[in-house]
Amino acid sequence: MDETLGTALRRWRDRLSALDVGRPTRPGRRAVGLRREELAELAGLSVDYVVRLEQGRATSPSAQVVASLARALQLQPMERDHAYRLAGLLPPQEGMISTHVPAGVQRMLARLGEFPVGVFSADWTLLSWTPAWAALLGDPSARTHVERNLVRAVFATGPSGLAAWPVLQDGDALGPALIADLRSALVNYPRDSGLIGLVEELRSTSAEFARLWDEGAVGPHVSARKTIVHPQVGEVTCDCDVLTVPGCDVRLVVYTVPAGSVDAERLEFLRVTNGVRADGSSLRSPVCSPRRDDRAGRISGPVPHVLPDRNGENYV
Repeated sequence: MDETLGTALRRWRDRLSALDVGRPTRPGRRAVGLRREELAELAGLSVDYVVRLEQGRATSPSAQVVASLARALQLQPMERDHAYRLAGLLPPQEGMISTHVPAGVQRMLARLGEFPVGVFSADWTLLSWTPAWAALLGDPSARTHVERNLVRAVFATGPSGLAAWPVLQDGDALGPALIADLRSALVNYPRDSGLIGLVEELRSTSAEFARLWDEGAVGPHVSARKTIVHPQVGEVTCDCDVLTVPGCDVRLVVYTVPAGSVDAERLEFLRVTNGVRADGSSLRSPVCSPRRDDRAGRISGPVPHVLPDRNGENYV
């Protein structure tokens, strides 16, 4: 019997445990592996659509849907490519930026859930985040792929940003570091039309981006202190570090605060009031992926309030 995408999805779902995705196990749990509801939450899809995929009644998922399922199911690269082919799609080609988050990185995120952590692709598009990230910076789930690009947010000329409220940072190292990263990404992914289009767009819409790009700005990512002006608790000052994973072209942006500090108390308050459990998992969903909406049975969330840019403020 030939394998279908539905049978493969069930097999991959059954091999994951709740702990693998940051959910605590509870007495009396009968499900082997992930429930369909849990997979739907992880992938940002409706439960009905996951059911239809597994039953073979939905036969034409988009590449974006397959990519989200691959991340949620923690597939290895060869398994991810197999999922694309079962869906009748071409796997991501060499020279194109991957949106795949390796299983090891996802397991690490599940165990770092108490920290605000975001995972970014090589062009600095936000791929996934912990519930604590959404509590501190605002839930990005309703934002589109375009709106979740950090470079666009930093250099945008109008109201924009990955955070739903101001994030203040001393110095101007972030812009040159992001541009240096984009230069490297263009060398590594010369055929990625999205990346090429991003650079062309920002050169035409942002004088600051164009100036730094033409100057050949370079600069490594360094640790930074950022102050989030949160509407619930006021200012929360965090250390922000960018971590890279050898052999994997994703970046982890991690926010931490000193234990016992006022900032730690405020972050804990946000954790409790936003339904993030003590182990870092969420009462609503585990490690998050973008929510979507359209005819594919996808779901959407509320759009976070976005404040206008102001001088001296960077967003995430």
